[in-house]
Amino acid sequence: MGVCGYLFLPWKCLVVVSLRLLFLVPTGVPVRSGDATFPKAMDNVTVRQGESATLRCTIDDRVTRVAWLNRSTILYAGNDKWSIDPRVIILVNTPTQYSIMIQNVDVYDEGPYTCSVQTDNHPKTSRVHLIVQVPPQIMNISSDVTVNEGSSVTLLCLAIGRPEPTVTWRHLSVKEGQGFVSEDEYLEISDIKRDQSGEYECSALNDVAAPDVRKVKITVNYPPYISKAKNTGVSVGQKGILSCEASAVPMAEFQWFKEDTRLATGLDGVRIENKGRISTLTFFNVSEKDYGNYTCVATNKLGNTNASITLYGPGAVIDGVNSASRALACLWLSGTFFAHFFIKF
Repeated sequence: MGVCGYLFLPWKCLVVVSLRLLFLVPTGVPVRSGDATFPKAMDNVTVRQGESATLRCTIDDRVTRVAWLNRSTILYAGNDKWSIDPRVIILVNTPTQYSIMIQNVDVYDEGPYTCSVQTDNHPKTSRVHLIVQVPPQIMNISSDVTVNEGSSVTLLCLAIGRPEPTVTWRHLSVKEGQGFVSEDEYLEISDIKRDQSGEYECSALNDVAAPDVRKVKITVNYPPYISKAKNTGVSVGQKGILSCEASAVPMAEFQWFKEDTRLATGLDGVRIENKGRISTLTFFNVSEKDYGNYTCVATNKLGNTNASITLYGPGAVIDGVNSASRALACLWLSGTFFAHFFIKF
């Protein structure tokens, strides 16, 4: 309903119409930048969402009437407030300046504002454009995801802001300077590898405020592989430990075998201990029957692998050479080295 519909009185409607015609008359001449005539409004005004915007208009004592308009809507005419928006207030109304303020600015306040004056029965106008900037905000981002090695993964990161923010994906679980991945809302990884697991950071930036940053974790499952298994030599009666280390996601479960017999803690004086990626088989009092080959088996839901580890005693043949021969060879090489050293010098 229009203003006249609220006021009901015909003479008040006539005043409203007259004022609208005064300030919206098409013969008003816009003031160009650098024009010495008045009124002279500010250049474009840029504020962040939630801040206050001040619109100033420079005038002189020839002005008889003055008003601020937003498009076709009168906000203030002189000291009289026409806008029903409580955020719009008058700041200055003097012979040289006419200014209003819009508090708690939002994006719908963006647009042209006109300072319109009446002097010598000739209306003139000057326009200023209000630009509202909005800090970046990530509105939608993918959840943490778990996939098997070799699968394809797509991550999504949607952000809003004014100006429109730039969205960047970066892999955090790599060396400094090597983590850049993509400048796009979507991050697509084909045939994903285990070293591509970890945290991925989405950053939305538009230089209005600090970037909005969120993270997504990718877990890559892969079958076990044994990365460390070493033969061990120990004398009878001593303590011996065989160790087996396996990498896997999910974490591998370990089993120990001697020939076809599965070993268990407490049987035959041995103890099996599993801590994370490492499993150990401990012999507290090694006997002759303990010597031989043992098999470490690492298993998870994607597969299994095994390694053969030997517990041997003094004089045992390992890979075709017994321990005594190795010791003699080492002494012979040492003697040759020193003899060569003294002859040279």
